[in-house]
Amino acid sequence: MSKLPAFDPQQVPVFQVDTHLDAVPAQHLTPAALQARFANPPRWKPELVRERSFLDRSPAQAAVLLGVVMRDEPTVLLTQRPAHMSTHAGQIAFAGGKCDEGDADVTATALREAQEEVGLASRHVQVLGTLPEYVTGSAFHVTPVVALISSDMTLHLNTEEVSAAFEVPLAFLMNPAHHRWHRYTHEGVTREWLSMPYEDGEQLRFVWGATAGMLRNFYRFLRA
Repeated sequence: MSKLPAFDPQQVPVFQVDTHLDAVPAQHLTPAALQARFANPPRWKPELVRERSFLDRSPAQAAVLLGVVMRDEPTVLLTQRPAHMSTHAGQIAFAGGKCDEGDADVTATALREAQEEVGLASRHVQVLGTLPEYVTGSAFHVTPVVALISSDMTLHLNTEEVSAAFEVPLAFLMNPAHHRWHRYTHEGVTREWLSMPYEDGEQLRFVWGATAGMLRNFYRFLRA
């Protein structure tokens, strides 16, 4: 196993941008269309399911909330981890975390973590379903729970776990012209991952790694 050193993912070269793939049409990104897609899901296969391992640890179950905020232009709710965190410091992520014994299921985990991290009350959340499990290089088996979030929601950040919460247009994330592939080699082991950088005003939100991988699977689900 090759343990990853500290590195800046934004400096890793891009070897491909998926401009050859079609975007998800806008009419398929509305709350009603998303409800219909999960009510009658297509036959499909996730593209990204497992990262190359870089930590020698026991597997752990986790869940994240892939929340679509129901605005005039639907958006995806994302968070940024504080710089002081011992792992994944400063990275963009969905609200979520490790499953607790008291959680009834992965949906309960995602809703609890969203409440704890960003103060998102479950009354503002309508769960649509789940996407296939995504295994991270740090041995987390993550289930994305897809949900609609009311635009009336208010957030209260737990600054110990989240430094910022922001929204990215769903249409941007579901357009492969914004999906960039990176390749990194360390100690003879090559790893590849996606990024979906988004300019949020004057700030670059560098969405990459597991978060980008789960969004790519969401794209494949909606395009199937």
